[in-house]
Amino acid sequence: MENVRDRLSKAIEPVQDMDWQPRVYIVGGIVGLALGLLSAHLYIRSAEENFAAASPTTPTAGDTVKLGVALLGIVRTITEWGARK
Repeated sequence: MENVRDRLSKAIEPVQDMDWQPRVYIVGGIVGLALGLLSAHLYIRSAEENFAAASPTTPTAGDTVKLGVALLGIVRTITEWGARK
C-alpha cells in the first residue's frame, strides 16, 4: 500500500507545484468536457427512447435562450466564488 501512495505522490507532485491558475483551467476544462459529454449522452439516449424511428425535433429559439440564461446563472455563481474572501 505504501508503494502505491509513493507512486501517487510522485505522480501528482508536478501538479501541486503549479500555480493555481493553470490548475483551475485544467480542472475547469475536464469538468466542462465531462459535463458536455454526459449531456450529449443523455440527450441521445432520451431521443432514442422517445423517437425510436424518427430523429428528434430541433430545439426552438426559446429553448436555446432558456439554456443560455441557465448557463449564465451558473457562470455568475462561479464568478462570485472567485470574489469571496
